[in-house]
Amino acid sequence: MDLSPETLLSAYMQGIFPMAHEDGRIYWYSPNPRAILPLDGLHVSQSLRRVLHRGAFDVRFDTDFAAVIAACAAPAPGREQTWISAELQRPYVDLHRLGFAHSVEAWQGAELVGGLYGVSIRGFFAGESMFSRCRDASKVALYYLVQHLRARDFRLLDTQFQTAHLMKVGAVEISRRRYLALLRQALAVKTAFN
Repeated sequence: MDLSPETLLSAYMQGIFPMAHEDGRIYWYSPNPRAILPLDGLHVSQSLRRVLHRGAFDVRFDTDFAAVIAACAAPAPGREQTWISAELQRPYVDLHRLGFAHSVEAWQGAELVGGLYGVSIRGFFAGESMFSRCRDASKVALYYLVQHLRARDFRLLDTQFQTAHLMKVGAVEISRRRYLALLRQALAVKTAFN
């Protein structure tokens, strides 16, 4: 399968993304409905507000992208299988080197304890995966991602599939048709992640 940066970027710009199955094969997806997190709709619970106020994590951007994607791909309790195969990790590291893939990282001292990564094209960000080795670490990373995207006039945060966790923080499902219209609008915005 062609997973060159050009192919991946073209796919994302058409609302398509790759995922590996348990058998290792990679397939292209364009779900209907599609989950997004409205940038003005992030739900911040009282407990998360307290965590943010305490400053329990040092949040960084793009300091160890490879470690973030490796942690997202690693098995975890309740998630023994992952769609992020070794074959899929390399193309995203390549996209990161080219400035199109980014990580948001939650650190405690010298330890990476949570984070997320995704693909950024103009005013569009596709959140790919997140991980947490410490309570609230990925939620803090998501909070900082949303603030970062809002400050840079991003228009669309794609979360691809709805999950119970994403629903709690404000993600909603929309039709593919509506998603593609929002994607076109986001790609017309001249902004950048960095």
